[in-house]
Amino acid sequence: MSTFGEKIKKLRKSKNLSIGELVTELNKIYKTNISKSMISRYENDTADPKMENIRILADYFNVSADYLVGIKDENNNITTIAAHHDGDEDWTEEELEEIERFKEFIRSKRKRQE
Repeated sequence: MSTFGEKIKKLRKSKNLSIGELVTELNKIYKTNISKSMISRYENDTADPKMENIRILADYFNVSADYLVGIKDENNNITTIAAHHDGDEDWTEEELEEIERFKEFIRSKRKRQE
């Protein structure tokens, strides 16, 4: 069974990303403060990630947190659901909150299935 670090490194390389490129994307997308040295320590199995970073990495690589930490051996990719609306359509704050609640509902459903 692969270690957390080996899995992260393999996933990163599958996207043809350097550690720096991965860090730039993670920090931009998730508004985090992850450093290159942090990812390097993870990949070399010299540091254990915080739970929040596990969630971020799992989401970014579209895998389950259970897979990353070794609870499950298989990489069961998670299907991404996307929504699109035309620019002439405005969303109310209430509608955006409802979309967020729906996303959380889907995530909780996924967790129960894992």
